Amino acid sequence: MNLLKKLTIATSIAAASSISHAHGQDFQWKEATSNGYKYRYVTNDPASARYYILKNGLTVILSPTDKNPRIQTYITTKAGSKNDPADHTGLAHYLEHMLFKGTNQFGTKDWVKEKPLLDQIDVLYENYNQTKDKAKRKEIYKKIDRISGEASKYAIANEYDKMMAEMGAEDTNAFTSYEQTVYTEDIPANVIDKFLAVQAERFREPILRLFHTELETVYEEKNRVIDNDGDKVFNTMFASLFPNNNYGKQTVIGTIEHLKNPSLNAIREYYNNYYVPNNMAVVMSGDFNPDEVIAKIDKAFSYMKPKAIPEYKVGQERPITIPIVKEVIGPDMENVMLGFRFPGASTKDARLMFLIGKILANGQAGLIDLNLTNKQKLLEASVTPFLLKDYSALLLQGTPTEDQSLEDVKSLLLQEIDKLKKGEFSEDLLQAIINNEKKAIIEQYEEYSSRGAILNQEFIMGVDHKANLEYIDEYSKLTKKDIMDFAAKYLQNNNYVLVYKKLGKDRRTMKISKPTITPISINKEDQSPFIEKIEQIPENPISPVWLNYDKDIAKNKLGNVDILSVKNKDNALFKMYYYFDTEKWNSKILPLAAEYLEYLGTQNKSSESISKEFYQLASSFEMNVGSDETYILLEGLNENFDKTIALFEDLIKNCQTDPTAFDAYKARMKKARANVKQDKDHIAAGLRNYARYGPQNPFNNVLSDAELDALKAEDLIHLLHDLFNFKHKILYYGPKSGNEIAASLIPIHTLPPILKDIPNIKTFVQIPTDKNKVLFAHYDMVQAEVFWVRNGEQYNATITPTISLFNNYFGEGLGSIVSQTIRESKALAYETGSSFQQPDNKEDKDMIMAYVGTQADKFNESTAAMNELLMTLPKSEQLFEATKSGLKKSIASERISQDGIIFSYLKAQRLGNNFDIRKNVYEQAPKLSFADINAFHDKEMKNKNYTYCIVAAQDKVNEADMQKLGEVKKLNLTEIFGY
Repeated sequence: MNLLKKLTIATSIAAASSISHAHGQDFQWKEATSNGYKYRYVTNDPASARYYILKNGLTVILSPTDKNPRIQTYITTKAGSKNDPADHTGLAHYLEHMLFKGTNQFGTKDWVKEKPLLDQIDVLYENYNQTKDKAKRKEIYKKIDRISGEASKYAIANEYDKMMAEMGAEDTNAFTSYEQTVYTEDIPANVIDKFLAVQAERFREPILRLFHTELETVYEEKNRVIDNDGDKVFNTMFASLFPNNNYGKQTVIGTIEHLKNPSLNAIREYYNNYYVPNNMAVVMSGDFNPDEVIAKIDKAFSYMKPKAIPEYKVGQERPITIPIVKEVIGPDMENVMLGFRFPGASTKDARLMFLIGKILANGQAGLIDLNLTNKQKLLEASVTPFLLKDYSALLLQGTPTEDQSLEDVKSLLLQEIDKLKKGEFSEDLLQAIINNEKKAIIEQYEEYSSRGAILNQEFIMGVDHKANLEYIDEYSKLTKKDIMDFAAKYLQNNNYVLVYKKLGKDRRTMKISKPTITPISINKEDQSPFIEKIEQIPENPISPVWLNYDKDIAKNKLGNVDILSVKNKDNALFKMYYYFDTEKWNSKILPLAAEYLEYLGTQNKSSESISKEFYQLASSFEMNVGSDETYILLEGLNENFDKTIALFEDLIKNCQTDPTAFDAYKARMKKARANVKQDKDHIAAGLRNYARYGPQNPFNNVLSDAELDALKAEDLIHLLHDLFNFKHKILYYGPKSGNEIAASLIPIHTLPPILKDIPNIKTFVQIPTDKNKVLFAHYDMVQAEVFWVRNGEQYNATITPTISLFNNYFGEGLGSIVSQTIRESKALAYETGSSFQQPDNKEDKDMIMAYVGTQADKFNESTAAMNELLMTLPKSEQLFEATKSGLKKSIASERISQDGIIFSYLKAQRLGNNFDIRKNVYEQAPKLSFADINAFHDKEMKNKNYTYCIVAAQDKVNEADMQKLGEVKKLNLTEIFGY
């Protein structure tokens, strides 16, 4: 339910889908009838989507594909935060939360007794909403808390999540954005009857039970936004771009004032107005027969009655005639965001916005890529198109490098926009963009989950699917002048919003004060009769498919290098990896060399020309350096395989030092190192590494400032030139056979007679968690983030089935014991969880991890709640049996494919296994009893020592409270980061 992240993902999917799957194909809307149902479809549609409108107005979009026996589902309402009443902002979002609480049929063990108490709570909230006197409000809230406690005795918390878990569903979630509220599930294909029965009941008449604890969870989510500088920049941008439209007048989560004054009547009114069939859609993509499924959906949702939807008045924006400049203050790194307003999603101009965004920045050969990031004039820069229904926006963001002002960043970004308007880009860039988008669309449509996301987003934005498939032809007809004129129209010198993100303490930051909440009953052992009905619905079992590493992977040789390959039988794309086992290497300069490579050229080619050439081939490379493995990934079109590999090999073998580029790179690196010290997630990662390995650990195994100053370009160049002289493997997924790959690589990937061993530079060993300790790092924020870390025993494959079952039951997912207790019952956190993690290498140790992100004034309650769970494992037979069933179904319907087969094999090798470990889990986990996982919990968690890693503001968490947990060590940033 990360709102801005979900919005970004959805917008990115829509952006990608705005390009045709295949150039020159004829896309036409057609009508057909099958199994008594009329539907529309588009010829040559890569999604094979059918569009139905049922008698009650419900839209159903079905996209069948049998590659995996699973189905991605979306149940979507065309109503989001822009439809919130002005005096109840955030309402759509917390209604989304309440759709997980059940109806009068499930989520309750005695509706007759529960209902009168919920009615009283309704009245109390209305009084609370209207009352201004603080003392009276406090008394009303005490009554709400007391009666909510009584009502909770009849509620069954998380019964929805338990039902979905039993089905083997994954990614049970929902999200709200400006235009939409979407409920998502990824289910095994054989439980579709159960799924539809649950969803039909879920949306029939939701009951707003357990409201005050869930509202507290929303408070915590609001606090996370308050702590996130990126969210604050984004909200400031939209408030300035859209001062008259609800995109800018209202935020998705709502104002603090409105969250503190909820109205259950207003929530119900919103539901009754917008959750109607003519305003909703069911979208499914996956393994099913559409003729059968449409009849089932019709039967399940036929009870819904259409009604008129409240008129939404689009707030009309006036043209921006002078730059609007805003400022955001916070502890995270400085940056600049520029925003330009565009028309809404269904317009041609909104689609062309994506094109000029790609010309500006596409990650390889855009104007900003080549002129700013490649030449290291900025630390980072990006362009993000946001497709929305009323208006859209093009956002440019830049991060300064060393000794660079935010004003300089703004000027550099505007200069590239001027170049766009003047046509200072190569003629072949447009065709290169089209080629790369063709490849991107092939990738999008081969996955059932991303298919569904595209179709769902089109429905919300009112975008015609046929139009979305035709625009590659439209783009191919554009001239440079067309693009220049379009850019000049929308990207003027004075019609933008500029937000400066500056370092400092935000004096305006507020938090939502903690109300007094008595923990509620969650009735783990109870079960409604509705669940019994669902369990009786038949399902055909899915047979699991295990990997056979001897048969599923072709094994060939290129000299003394192993080639592991899996054939791509679906399309003409390839992925190839140069793979190094770097567990013992831990080189401080290898990550720097990998990044430096992006800015290098050869004697014959500049870095800029190499970037352009990769992009024109619709290919790319990425070098990923990890503590366990390092790989270089090349991917692209199979027809350009030889050219792509040759281009990269020439670069890495013949790259040359560039003194100017190296000086800029070191300055850039210093700025980047300073920036990560201002990021709370990096700080938390550093604490966890310190807890696992001690003061010297993989996280801070980096060059000191003095070592960085002394670093020479030749050191990095030598390592790059020498890289293929070390032992490595070649991994391939694509249309070629293993023999064909070897033959293609013989003239390109030349090798020495003997490859060198990876040097054993540094080995890190997990330290014993021999006593309770606290590692604390200060960060100026509202919340406190607490991680429990404990090193366990050596890897043991025989306990993997127990671990899988235990994690699903105890701490992973919304229906787990940890989430039920800390989030549902005690309302202490928005995010919480726990897991027992096995290592990636058999020589390493297991790790126990737990997490609570909570408001700082709930620190004591939150840590006590988690410690109680680590001490005693609560028992719920219903949840345990549902967990066992769901785990088995999830594994049975899982299909590891493509390059995932090879990486599964490599992981098995590192762990000393020669088979697919999932088979053991599938066969053994269902035989385990609660006593087995309770014994596991007692052995691994109960009465054990933990290192508490805490990131919080030092004035908000009392040191005496931390000392109760263990010996406190306050770490400074140099100790955490190593520089």
